[in-house]
Amino acid sequence: MRTTIDLPDAVFRELKAVAARRGASLKEVVCKAVEEEIRTAERKNGRRVKFPLLGSKEPGTLHLTNAEIEDLSA
Repeated sequence: MRTTIDLPDAVFRELKAVAARRGASLKEVVCKAVEEEIRTAERKNGRRVKFPLLGSKEPGTLHLTNAEIEDLSA
């Protein structure tokens, strides 16, 4: 698909320089940059969780029943 984008002159010059250093076309560099941005955005918006989910003053000592866990997730 063809599209048109407006880039500041300085950004365009740097983009051309990057492409030249890589021996690649502008199209290849832009496509790779866009693909990487999409992958990064997917990781950021993914449903990854950080542990611990429940804080504890004494890690490893928290004992919950299934019913208590269900209450926490409600």
